[in-house]
Formats: sequence, C-alpha cells, structure tokens
Amino acid sequence: MPRILKNKELVNTKLATNYGGWMYCTKCNENIGYLCYSTYDKLKLNYKCNCGSQGSALLDFEDSKNGSDCEQELITVKNRLCCPKGEDPLITLLDKKLATYEMEITCKNCNQIYKKTKE
Repeated sequence: MPRILKNKELVNTKLATNYGGWMYCTKCNENIGYLCYSTYDKLKLNYKCNCGSQGSALLDFEDSKNGSDCEQELITVKNRLCCPKGEDPLITLLDKKLATYEMEITCKNCNQIYKKTKE
C-alpha cells in the first residue's frame, strides 16, 4: 500500500518516483544516490554536488512517528547504508558525486534517527 507524503521539499534535487528510487542533482542531472522506498520514515538531506549545486531533500509521511536520536552508525551492506539493528537498507549516497553532505534518516522499523556527514 503506498504511503501518503506529508512533506516533500526538494531543492535542486529530483527523485525517480514520488518518495524513493534514484536521486539526481537537477543542475548536472547526475545520479547522487538511491532512497529505499519502504524502509525509511523521514529523510533530511543537505548536500553540495561536485558540480557546485547546493541541494536538499525533506521527506516524511502522514503516518511517520517521531524518531529517537541514536549514537549508532549506519552499517554498509553492498554499498547501501543500512540500519544496524535489522540490516534494513535505507539509502545509498554516492560519495564520489557529492562534495559534502549532512543526512538524518529515520528507520521505519526501529524508529531510530541515524546521522551521517561528509565534510
């Protein structure tokens, strides 16, 4: 069953579908990552693409719950950043395409908020 978006704010960013799939910088049209459809509850992403464009994405759903901050790191499984509790794939960010980024993503299953940055 499709989820209903509450917030969808994309700046210099486009998604392949409504709330997931491949993510692109709109200035250079380069693929910057992949957002898994069914495993995240909220995404906040601010980035600078290698082309110089500043972009961001804020997505959450009507049924999103408030997440809990956590100190654990996301784990990497086959280039996807995954929840360390159940190894649910959440997002792939292509480091070679992004100069910097700050990301917060909430896992739908464990309700933990994971943070990752590249400076």
